[in-house]
Amino acid sequence: MNTTFSETDLKSGSLANHFLIAMPGLVDPNFSHTITYICEHSAEGAMGLVINHALPMQFEEVLEQMGIEDHANVGGKEILSGGPVQLGRGFVLHTSDKQWPSTMRIADDVFLTASRDILEDIANNCGPDRSLVILGYAGWEAGQLEREIAENAWLTVPADSRILFDTDTPQRWQAASDCVGVDLNLISSCAGHA
Repeated sequence: MNTTFSETDLKSGSLANHFLIAMPGLVDPNFSHTITYICEHSAEGAMGLVINHALPMQFEEVLEQMGIEDHANVGGKEILSGGPVQLGRGFVLHTSDKQWPSTMRIADDVFLTASRDILEDIANNCGPDRSLVILGYAGWEAGQLEREIAENAWLTVPADSRILFDTDTPQRWQAASDCVGVDLNLISSCAGHA
């Protein structure tokens, strides 16, 4: 049978604005025990940001490297490792009515900006109300994420901005798991097939 999909079909099947919760059997050190927020997902592939792995650096180091003065005293803000791709590339996941030229809307209350101007605004106390500063990202080529989900590497759940912005970083994986009503700590790392 030959089936074709329209753009509408692809959009409705998109995992954008969903969490990927790493299953216990996922042993890749880049993704073990992670929660990844999917920013884009289409027939061409997917892009997401790991939101529960803090880097051993703070925002002040990023500001210093970029020559931005910290007028808002936000240098202690944590920096997250968003994934193994382009580790030097920065992203700000945020909620805000304000948008910057490079801002992409992911959901009604979640935006992604990847430009210097948002960092300057954060350092001048006129940035978004709530934000995560992230270096690197996770990427999947066409069909790769779907295969990994079919192989029980990931559990998917609609994203909740409260987990993104109001939950402490180490608790995000468990908080997302709680949304599904599953204690992933009790699930075996071995998949079984009948």
